Amino acid sequence: MAHAVTLIPGDGTGPELAEATRRALEATGVQFDWDVQQAGIDEFKRTGEPFPAATLESLARTRVGIKGPTTTPVGSGFRSVNVALRRELDLYMCLRPCKSYEGVRTRFPGLDLVIVRENTEDVYLGIEYEAGSLDAARVIELLGELGASVRPDSGIGVKPISRFGSERIVEAAFAYAQRNGRHKVTAVHKANIMKFTDGLFLEVARGVAARHPTIEFDDIIVDNLANQLMQWPEDYDVLVLPNLYGDIVSDLAAGMIGGLGFAGGANIGSEAAVFEATHGSAPKYAGLNKVNPTALMLSGVYMLRYLGEPTAADRLEHAIAEVIRKGERVTFDLKQDRNDPTAVGTSQFADAVIEELNA
Repeated sequence: MAHAVTLIPGDGTGPELAEATRRALEATGVQFDWDVQQAGIDEFKRTGEPFPAATLESLARTRVGIKGPTTTPVGSGFRSVNVALRRELDLYMCLRPCKSYEGVRTRFPGLDLVIVRENTEDVYLGIEYEAGSLDAARVIELLGELGASVRPDSGIGVKPISRFGSERIVEAAFAYAQRNGRHKVTAVHKANIMKFTDGLFLEVARGVAARHPTIEFDDIIVDNLANQLMQWPEDYDVLVLPNLYGDIVSDLAAGMIGGLGFAGGANIGSEAAVFEATHGSAPKYAGLNKVNPTALMLSGVYMLRYLGEPTAADRLEHAIAEVIRKGERVTFDLKQDRNDPTAVGTSQFADAVIEELNA
């Protein structure tokens, strides 16, 4: 039976990457019933809605989506489509495996690290008050009554971290470790400074860990982790983090495996899941058939596993890895010389992956 999946092409290079990924997924032999829906800056320009109700309705029906990159305006305009998706569907876990593949230039060959990021709380919840606004003045006044001195020209952001949110993300990290033969979970925090937010996260993590004695557990302060990952990455296996740290550390880890072009991602909740590349939409390359589709293809691998198609997932990951290892029909970023004229485009990379699947 075909799997009903919402396909969101995105904007910028998103549609090209989504098409390459769709073709590769179909080449596994798994059947899909695609419902193509829109989101992103192009849709915002067309309708004034970056995340249309029809897209949300489709995801609520299929409960599985795969999404090309979308553009988020910096400093103004609408908030991230990705953040909206996570909030509307309660996709509380962001799963970002970071694995080195042979043929990718990296100083960390053999790295195989998994980041489990809380997706719905922390400063990314978007509770902010603009500097000079009436609301900011009211918050600053209240803070003053509570004994906190805040400059009157400040913008204000709120960092909510709950016991509920912390417990379910740490439980999800341990469940992932057990299902996938991982041996260790590390909670990442800044509890030495933020004692009542990160401190709560750490307290809850320790409590959850006590319920899973077969999995090793430790914790680390986030800035120390950044240092430790550069020196002894092999000491870490599954990292579980609050939202903001998870975003930053997942990009750091992506850099360790060769860049965001090799970092797929999954946003998973109790009722739905949306799979996406972790990189941006690269609008300057839109329509040029140039960008590496590996990250979105790997997101497709994670989607196949979520859908209960592990054999197809393993075959697709192997095919992607083989194309990268051979280094012949790869995009410019995978060549030793980025100006190498033998570099292929997005669609030709997909062709190579499909041929490997059929070999």
